[in-house]
Amino acid sequence: MFRHACGCAAVMCLCVSRAFAAPDCVECHTRVTPDIVLDWKASKHAGASIGCGACHGTEHAGARDADKASIPTQAVCGKCHAKQSGRYLKGKHARAWEAMKAMPTVHRQAQTLIDGMLGCGGCHKIGVKPESEIRGLGRKRGGYGMTACNACHTRHRFSVQEARQPQACQTCHMGFDHPQWEMYSGSKHGVRYLLQQNKVLAEGLQAPSCQMCHMKEGDHMVRTAWGFLAVRLPMPQDEQWAADRAVILRALGVIDAAGKTTPRFEAVKIIDAVRLTQEDWQQERDRMIKTCSQCHSGRFVKTRFEKNDQMIREADRLMAEAVTIVGGLYEDGILKDPAGGTTGYPDLLAFHDVSSAIEQKLFRMFAEYRMRAFQGAFHNNPDYTFWYGWSAMQQALTEIRETAARMRKEKR
Repeated sequence: MFRHACGCAAVMCLCVSRAFAAPDCVECHTRVTPDIVLDWKASKHAGASIGCGACHGTEHAGARDADKASIPTQAVCGKCHAKQSGRYLKGKHARAWEAMKAMPTVHRQAQTLIDGMLGCGGCHKIGVKPESEIRGLGRKRGGYGMTACNACHTRHRFSVQEARQPQACQTCHMGFDHPQWEMYSGSKHGVRYLLQQNKVLAEGLQAPSCQMCHMKEGDHMVRTAWGFLAVRLPMPQDEQWAADRAVILRALGVIDAAGKTTPRFEAVKIIDAVRLTQEDWQQERDRMIKTCSQCHSGRFVKTRFEKNDQMIREADRLMAEAVTIVGGLYEDGILKDPAGGTTGYPDLLAFHDVSSAIEQKLFRMFAEYRMRAFQGAFHNNPDYTFWYGWSAMQQALTEIRETAARMRKEKR
């Protein structure tokens, strides 16, 4: 097999630019950005003589033309790392930018939170962007937000070892609606891994990390059975659960009052936010069962997953009642249509843009409490599942009931 100077066997490799690195770039950048040079020198790229020009191009030659240094995109990385790039493109991380842009609330946020990467854009930048947006971001100073791979493989070290640590996921997978880091790090899985990092447990003993479960053998697709929203098709045979899920799907704006799909449903399909067939769902479920069965018995794993599924059912029961109560206020003219929402019904994707306290509570019930109820279950954290999830949903539902009753009384 033919191998390039860098040692790779890629069909197309950028090591041809390796000469444009050490003397030309390093001498200057040792003075200007010395820590970047240190990171690069410690990288495998440097060891394989892959220089700056391989990623940044060769048009930038001095301080006066710094704007000509191109910021690499995932496509640049993919020229050498084709397998990882290909799997990434099939997974949810690749759709992160598109998913953010599809949210109605994004278009009402300050641009510094999106393109400035100080809000949703700071994490969703990991997604693939249209060429027009790449050019737009590139014109902005620093080009921040154009790349994808360095969200996990921090530049300019691009360490595989670093990206394999659960802390690599912490920056994005924490907080309000997706506190996976908090749930994982407090679970037995997370505690055991921390003990291994602290050398309390010996290397080689099983201590599951995020990557061990979600990126088995370096698979960059990162997909789950239930997806981010924990809704899916087809509807369950359980009539109550099917009815509850229909209410939630309508509040998400993907079906109308007659149960027919809406234009937003097509957007959900594009960003792969939910599993739309039993086969697709089962494929991801089987993949995770296989992974978990390396440490646990298959029967134990299946039983736990079934219990976690039932946690979604219980959460949906509470959520559907809350949506129905608020929906009744729209139907009776007590509440106005939500900003940018579906006509005459709550829009759970309007987020904090809604205009009343009861709608804000409904938003928190869905995006914060329901998320924690089912995510806590799947991340083996009973405290998050109960107190921060299901119990918080119960409290929110009580508040929504009382607030709706008061609003109706005041309307008379």
